[in-house]
Amino acid sequence: MALLIHFSPKGMNDKKYAEVLRRLDAAGAAAPQGRLHHTCYGPKDALLVVDLFDTMSSFEAFGKTLVPILASLEIDVGQPQVTEVHNIIRG
Repeated sequence: MALLIHFSPKGMNDKKYAEVLRRLDAAGAAAPQGRLHHTCYGPKDALLVVDLFDTMSSFEAFGKTLVPILASLEIDVGQPQVTEVHNIIRG
């Protein structure tokens, strides 16, 4: 069952977000296995993120690359809200 993961990180602005994406790309993790969708939204000085992953194991595997990158940029993701997805309609 797919999972919706909602992050409300502290300390993430548009510049840090761009750097996270750059570092993920350099690590070969810009499009991690199992991620079905990614959205970043909100004010430029307090961005929020929603990811959709196929399984918890895919999300946890991605976290092994993502979390150290976030920590190095002093972004505190706290505890993400994880919710099982009932249905996905594309388009």
